[in-house]
Order: sequence, then C-alpha cells, then structure tokens
Amino acid sequence: MAEQGLVTTVSSRAGTATVVGWVHSFRDRVAGAHRLLDAFAGSGAAPRPPSGDYAAVLVYRERILLMRDESARIPLFFRQSDGRVSAVSTSARRLGDAEELERRYFCHYLTGNMAQPHTALTPFAGVHRILGGEVVELSPTGLLHGRIRRSAPAWGGLLPTAAGDAGLGTAAKDLRRALENAVSRRMGTTTACHVSGGLDSTSVALLAARTLAGGSHEGSRHGDLVLLSGRFGSGELAAEQAYLDEAMKEIRRQAPEARPVIVDAGDVADFDDFRHHAGDSDEPHAHAFRAPFWSRLHAAASELGCDILMTGCGADPIVDANPFHLHRLARTGRLHGLALQARAWARGSERGVRDIVQDYVLQPALPLAAERIGMLARRGTVLGGLGAFSRPPWLRSGFARAHGYRAAGIAETRFVFGRAPEQSLYDAANYLAAPDLLSWQRARKDGYFLSHPFLDQEVIALMRGLPAEATFCPGRPKAVLREAMADLLPARIHDRTVKTPFNQLYVRGLQVHGDDLIGLCRSARHPLVQEMFDVETLGRAVREARLGVGDAYSWDRVNSSLALVMWLERLLSASP
Repeated sequence: MAEQGLVTTVSSRAGTATVVGWVHSFRDRVAGAHRLLDAFAGSGAAPRPPSGDYAAVLVYRERILLMRDESARIPLFFRQSDGRVSAVSTSARRLGDAEELERRYFCHYLTGNMAQPHTALTPFAGVHRILGGEVVELSPTGLLHGRIRRSAPAWGGLLPTAAGDAGLGTAAKDLRRALENAVSRRMGTTTACHVSGGLDSTSVALLAARTLAGGSHEGSRHGDLVLLSGRFGSGELAAEQAYLDEAMKEIRRQAPEARPVIVDAGDVADFDDFRHHAGDSDEPHAHAFRAPFWSRLHAAASELGCDILMTGCGADPIVDANPFHLHRLARTGRLHGLALQARAWARGSERGVRDIVQDYVLQPALPLAAERIGMLARRGTVLGGLGAFSRPPWLRSGFARAHGYRAAGIAETRFVFGRAPEQSLYDAANYLAAPDLLSWQRARKDGYFLSHPFLDQEVIALMRGLPAEATFCPGRPKAVLREAMADLLPARIHDRTVKTPFNQLYVRGLQVHGDDLIGLCRSARHPLVQEMFDVETLGRAVREARLGVGDAYSWDRVNSSLALVMWLERLLSASP
C-alpha cells in the first residue's frame, strides 16, 4: 500500500506515525501526519481525532495509539489475546482465523445495514474493530491499556444561540462554505468526480471544478479533473442522460480542461458475478449486490491514474430536512406544532398524515414492537411486514437465541434512533450512506481513495445544529443545498425533485440470477450456512423479491443474507 501512495509514514522526536488515508488535507498528507503525531504526543487526556479520512498507528516511546477518524471510512482492526495486541491491519481477514468465527457478529450483521461498522465485533474471534473516532492505547509491548471514544459534537459552525435565528439564506451560505472546504480538502493530483446528473453529485463536481479553475486548492499546482459517469442506453435510467449531459456541460464551462469519461453500463445488472463481489470483501457486505456497477466506474478511475474519487453519497440524509424533529415535538409535548408540521410533511411528500406520524413519531419510540405488529398485520408471505430489525424468518430461531440476536436488535435500534432520533439520524447516516468495504477493497488494489464530501464532519456538524425551520420547505427537498448552489447549478438540475432509482438494475439482477442465487445457497458447503439459515425459506424470499413482493427494508435483509452465504463459501474455499 505504501507504494500505491495510500500510506504516509513520518517520524520526529516525538515518535513515528503511520497514516492510511489523509489528515485534514488530501494534498498535504505529510503535514497532516505530522500534525496528528504532535497532537497526541502529550501524556494528558487524548484530544479529539482531527478531521480527514484515515486510520493511524502512532508509536511513542512510552505508548502506542491506534485510531480512526469520526467518519470511519477507512477500516482498522487489531488481534488480541490475553490482554495483549499482537497485530494491527486494515483487513480483519488478514488477522483472523477462518476456523474460529465469532457467531455473535453474524447476529449483529443480520439486524440491518448499519449494525456492522459501529460494533467492535468482527467475523473472527479475537479480532476487534477500532470504531470511528476511537483511540486505543497500548503499552510498547502491546498490553491493552484502554479505549476512548469521543461522541461527535452536537453543534457545528453555528453556536446554539445563533442556530435558532438561522433562516434558509444563512443556512445556505454556511452549507456552501462547509461543502467548499470539504471538496477542497479532498482534491488530489488527479481527482475524479462521479457525475450522475442529480443534484448531489453535480454539486460536488461543480465545486471541484471551481476549486481547480480558481487555483484555490491546497498544493503547488493545478490538478486534473475527471468527470466519471455511467451511461444507460435503454430502460428507466436512460432518462437520466439528458440531465447528465447538462451537468457535464456546466461543469466543463467552469473548468474547460475537465475530462469527461463515460462508462457504458447498459448491460450491468445487480448480482452480476455475485460470488466474486460478495466473497472477496474483507467482511460480509450487505451492498455487494450493487458492486457490478460501481466496479466499472472504479476500474476506469484506476486506469486513468486517479488518486481520489469523490461522490455525492450521503446528501439525502445529511442535507435534507430532518423528519425526526416531529419526534422531538411529540416528546416535548408540543402537540399543536406536531400536527401542523405533520400535515406540512404529508403535503410536501404526497403521503398521508397517519404514515408520517407512524414513521417518524411512533416507529422511533417503540421500533421492535412496531415491527412485530407490522409482521402480524401483513402475514402471508416471507417478506410481509419484515422491517429493519426484526428477525428474518429464514434465520433459525435457535441460532438467534444462542448468539444474541435480540440483544443485537435492541442495540441496533438504540443506535439508529437513540434518545433523540433527530440527532441519531446523522450518526446512522454516516454509516449507511457510504459503506467503505468494497471501495476500500478497490482502493487497496488500485491505489486511490473513494471520498464523500457530504459526509465530512464539518458538513454533518453544521446540519446537526440547524433548526428544522431553516431546512424544511414542503415539496422542495434539500432546500438548503438548492439555495447554496443556486448560482452554479443548471436550472433543470436545480429544480428537479425526483431522480430515477436503480430499481431496474435490481429487478433485472434477480430475474437473471435469482435461480443461480438460490442454487448457490442450496449447495453451500460451509457448515455455518445450514446452522444459521433455513435455506428453503431464504429461497422463497428471493423468489418473492423477484416478483416485487416486500419493500426496501425486506430486500435489504435478503441481500445481506445472500452476501453472507457467498462470503462464507469463499472463506471456506480460501482456507488451507
């Protein structure tokens, strides 16, 4: 990895720092590593890990520190036995023993897409994950002294007293400044931006173009900008081409030297070569079904020599209005305000008031009970009523009881909703919007980073501090972002409120590969597959999903389980 430019190692009188990724500024990784080394050199209380996308090992004379930034895009693990750490790696698989698997981990993994990255458990016994924002202290001989994790600050650039006075205009100016900083910090020598023609990715690419054209990025010379996108010649996604063309035109007007690279993705379907994509990841990966599309874009970025690829991932939950403020109104007794805002949300989203209250007031209050009632009310199919936390019917009840599925589900609901769901949303979104497993697998092979400006801690902290009144405009999603980018976005993209989803790729993938996926599950040789799953019930779930039964939550549960089966099979075949 050092030869690929992913690792920076610096030394000083204080000690030595090895940083995978970058601290503060991508283009000045050496200076960032030195700042990190100096910041933790003292013997007092550990400071908050600075911003960036990194995992680091700091070696001082009297101690060793292991840490990750709060966004947790780059993984870091350690192997421990008898209170002593014997090895550290960005790969759990390299540290683990395929014969000694941690079954509790699989229960956590199967409770939902967010369970995996924010629990210290890994698939391998004795191998532990360092969490986002966590600092692990060791003695020079590897004895574990302690783990410190600092929670994210509740407020961003606005002080609490000022945040209450922030209107849409003020919020937009602050968001524009935070996004410009986030993009500037991520600019490399050859920067690629994924451009889909949507509001989010176009905003990132426009800010990158402005940064390069204005010469305001950190570094000694202008870099190169690659505009990377996938093209679909037919089907639903072909309708995005007109938006994509307009986005490319405006970006190149800002930076004429930007190079558009269009990757033909018309023949891509979800679950293509699923055994490879799901089996080769470091851990089971719930989003492995979508890897065929992203792998084509990643391959193009690698061939062009890019050192960073920026996306618009994360904008939906981070910069859109926060519907869980309705829960805050309910628990503080402001029922009149709750009724008014619920009706406004219903009008703006073309949904019923009852659905709004159900999703954002009742569901966060009693999530497991609400899911159980939903399953009872919608019986008749395997996927009927299956939500994000309840036990999927193909997971054997004996395995779930023996290895703590219920406790894992409770822990997951507390993480997703917490005491204040309107604040927990941002922590959960950080893990859900941009999982790093497949992107990191690609980075290790091809030598570039995948990064997400909307998940920058400055952006998240700013949005956490804004009042609902400054962000919510009925019928106008992401109102603050639209206002912030109004001078740059083409009118057609600025005004669009609906983007074509990737549902067609998913349906096509199950139609093409559904029978093969069921066959692979039936023929699985790893003993844990049969111990964990009722394979025939899982097969019925795949067939129902292929027919369109269920919803996004239940399909995610199917995808996660299929990915786990493929991961275990590849682990078995790779074992000596």
